Amino acid sequence: MQTLLKQMIQAGLHFGHTKDQWHPKMLPYIYQEKNGVHIIDIIQTWFYIRKVSKFLEICTAQGQKVLFVGTKKQAAQLIETTAIRCNSYFVNKRWLGGLLTNWSTLQNSIFQLKQLQQQPLSNRFQQKKYDKLIKYFRGLQNMKQIPDIVIIIGQQKELNAVLECRKLGIRTITLLDTNCNPLLADLFVPANDDSISSIKFILDQFATAILKGEALYTTSLTEQKTKSI
Repeated sequence: MQTLLKQMIQAGLHFGHTKDQWHPKMLPYIYQEKNGVHIIDIIQTWFYIRKVSKFLEICTAQGQKVLFVGTKKQAAQLIETTAIRCNSYFVNKRWLGGLLTNWSTLQNSIFQLKQLQQQPLSNRFQQKKYDKLIKYFRGLQNMKQIPDIVIIIGQQKELNAVLECRKLGIRTITLLDTNCNPLLADLFVPANDDSISSIKFILDQFATAILKGEALYTTSLTEQKTKSI
């Protein structure tokens, strides 16, 4: 436990925003104020990481699918890497309005992308269209229906995603810095959402949990097939 807490502190998970930027609903997760900066209670952070990780393991063991969302600079590459690592979907460039609430229409764009990938791009118009589609839909190419869980990094920047999930009743997991609103998240982890090292630490925990769940799901399917023979 002490080793883990030391790693979390080294990764900067405990650093919040300055006191003039905080959201009052985050008060229960703030340990203290130091030099005008709110310090997040690292013990609670670890508790919520474990809680969310267990939730992810259980859900993915049932075959549920996860979408990672994070478009701010610090998170974008980590979102892509993590999602690919654990066979999940991702949005890391820009959240397009209606991506979930108007999913049937957005599917047409994914279909167009797949068509362009299967043929030579013969002119500049096709190349331009392909570049735009791959930029926004690369992480969604294999998503055949709306996800069961959406993991959000950067709540304030991804409010459109948050609101669409709430409208559809899709469960969200949000990394909450001290300027975020916990009432807009189903599950959350109070932690620094600006530091690359902090984001990476938490996403690594989530990915490990998802991979465990997926392994259990695969084993379950194999056992069911064996029994049916």
